[in-house]
Amino acid sequence: MNFALIASTLIIVILIAHNVKRQKKSSEKAEAEFWARERMANSVRRKSLDGLDYITIPLESFPTHILRENSTVAECIETLEALTAQKIVNLTGYTNTDLKLEYGAANITALSEYDQNYTVLVRTLQKWADTLIEAGYPEEARVLMEFAVDTGTDVSHTYYRLAEYYAARGEEDQIRRLKGLAGSLRGSGRDIILKHLGREYPRI
Repeated sequence: MNFALIASTLIIVILIAHNVKRQKKSSEKAEAEFWARERMANSVRRKSLDGLDYITIPLESFPTHILRENSTVAECIETLEALTAQKIVNLTGYTNTDLKLEYGAANITALSEYDQNYTVLVRTLQKWADTLIEAGYPEEARVLMEFAVDTGTDVSHTYYRLAEYYAARGEEDQIRRLKGLAGSLRGSGRDIILKHLGREYPRI
């Protein structure tokens, strides 16, 4: 009995050691590949950014006339007004290495700024939409959230609240469209959003 126990323990120790060694090799390989790719990216020369999918904020189509006296709404409108003068690009899902390989290392500062502007945009849109919904203006909030998802936002709350709006009105086609847009996301939030929508609206 003791021999069997010792043998079993030895086998377990060997398996654990083997797995640790394998994981270490895999980690070292991944790290080596990362740095090789990073070195390559840092050597890529600057390329034109004219072909980027720049986002224009259609502020004139947003409900800027509603709850203008509300401090949160006023702040959101002010933020978006400032953003209209900035360059905005959704680069969610791309690493700095990806961007340097595609557009050149010298453009990484500008690209990071464009992407940061996008983050501010979609967060501000949802903050504004939430305020409108809470005040009893769901139709106006819909305009803001639909613009956000059409630009490829991965703010999960935007999808959830928009889906709730569609469900309350029996707009199943719009929920299906929303699922399709979520499925095309590049960011890590895609699976979480799809899982939620699938769970809440399994037959749509």
